[in-house]
Amino acid sequence: MTLMKNMTWYEFNERKDKDIVILPVGSVEQHGPHLPLYTDTIISEGFAQLLADRINGIVMPSINYGYKSQPASGGGPLFPGTIDLNGATLVAIVKDIIEELIRDGVKKIVLVNSHFENQAFLLEAIDLVSRTMPEGTKIVMMSWWDLISQETIDKVFNEVEFPGWALEHAAITETSLILKFAPELVHMDRLIDEKIEEVPTYQVYPIPKDLVPKSGLLAIGRTSSKEKGDLIAEESLNGMVKIIEKEFS
Repeated sequence: MTLMKNMTWYEFNERKDKDIVILPVGSVEQHGPHLPLYTDTIISEGFAQLLADRINGIVMPSINYGYKSQPASGGGPLFPGTIDLNGATLVAIVKDIIEELIRDGVKKIVLVNSHFENQAFLLEAIDLVSRTMPEGTKIVMMSWWDLISQETIDKVFNEVEFPGWALEHAAITETSLILKFAPELVHMDRLIDEKIEEVPTYQVYPIPKDLVPKSGLLAIGRTSSKEKGDLIAEESLNGMVKIIEKEFS
């Protein structure tokens, strides 16, 4: 695994048209009383570095900010420290970065995403770039939760009911992954059993201030563990490697 930020341009130039370049994308968003604002980026960087180890890839500096945290999947603007981008801003940033890579001669680009709300905007940027990119260039976007099987979900949620990926925010999977990637940043003593009681089936603005619990938690995080983080990471990573082998063989 190589971190692009530590490379000279000479070193990058030697590998740019042969190796896969990986761009982690996260967010700065509230993750309850026990996880850092940087949670999504930590997870994206963790997966990107594991993937790069497996495929001899190059990990780019992360995009640390993401699209607007939605009330029922992240808490929205109800919590200080959640720093959101407008959709057009995120699209423009991702598009500019990918176009620069392509101008430099990079042929194989992978985006690793860990922020639920980012997906549509990352795909929009990739779609716009793909219309004019040179033949032989390929871009792949992956979100780790899309690679988790029902069998693993059953193992991870062995005591608490799986609430769905939108609500699985700062709960068992993310807490377990941070226990794996950055355990020193997890405050398990602050984790409480609290969740959103009535999940809305529509959107309303201004966002009701009582929609999300004051803790910022949307689902129960009890039973989180590093072992579960290892299990989630292993399956997601194996899925990423299979995608890479299929698309860049």
